[in-house]
Amino acid sequence: MADTLNRTELVAAVAAESGQSQAAVNGVLDALFSTLASSVSDGTKVTIPGWIAVERTHRAARAGRNPSTGEAIEIAAGYGVKVSAGSKLKAAVK
Repeated sequence: MADTLNRTELVAAVAAESGQSQAAVNGVLDALFSTLASSVSDGTKVTIPGWIAVERTHRAARAGRNPSTGEAIEIAAGYGVKVSAGSKLKAAVK
């Protein structure tokens, strides 16, 4: 198996495993990622028990330095995304 699995390969593998067409699987993945992005951006935690959890996190404003000039700058508060592996995913990696 390859070191990475890109979207095309993932769609082909899921289609083969499920017996669905690649077009159907691709549509489901598009809908999944769209729903995931809109839910997380609204602040809703998305959890698939045992597999994965995705949530928006808040980063406070902080002081930083411009790496090229060394000048002190203020970094504004913002949001990030936290992805956590569930127990089934962790067990599959062992």
